[in-house]
Amino acid sequence: MIDVSHQISAVRRTVGRRVLEAGDARVMTISQVYDTDVDDMWDAVTNPERIPRWFLPVSGELRVGGKYQLEGNAGGTVERCDPPKSFAATWEMHGGVSWIEVRLTPEGDGTRFELEHVAHVDDHWDQFGPGAVGIGWDMALTALVRHLAADPSYVVDPAEAMAWMASPEGVSFVTAAGEAWYAAHVDGGEDEAVARAQADRCLAAYTAQPEA
Repeated sequence: MIDVSHQISAVRRTVGRRVLEAGDARVMTISQVYDTDVDDMWDAVTNPERIPRWFLPVSGELRVGGKYQLEGNAGGTVERCDPPKSFAATWEMHGGVSWIEVRLTPEGDGTRFELEHVAHVDDHWDQFGPGAVGIGWDMALTALVRHLAADPSYVVDPAEAMAWMASPEGVSFVTAAGEAWYAAHVDGGEDEAVARAQADRCLAAYTAQPEA
């Protein structure tokens, strides 16, 4: 079982703005402190044998200039890597390109995992706002908690994860994460009415039940 309230409050979320050559972009940043050292965290987020245990199966070459593909999800190119501190890559999906950067820093007795996701302002953003990618990253950070705290042989089951999302606990988590991203969006300067409408559409998309 997941302590939804504890997990939501353990995560920091911000939404900012950036101007790229192609136009305006938004920067979603999410972070959490984990009870492990930097070297173990680096291995958890870069080792192709460990990534599927908490995220998704990954193929390709996990090196600078290498191409990667997450099963059923995004792919891209690794652009920078500074072990065990950070890496950056393109995030390519459905014909669109955005960018991610992961940074690891010691904090207290643990390690802060911070992920920055930069995306162009497009029709998808206008419809769903930061929660579209943010809620997904919230779920990934939650799975990473379980991976680092559980039996190292544990592997996340995608079918089980989808079933959990449809459960009352899953809906509660998605709703709380969506509200947290709404708050971060407003704190980042977005109009409350615009942010509210985007958050509501995003939550409806995440919690829609498949037709029988």
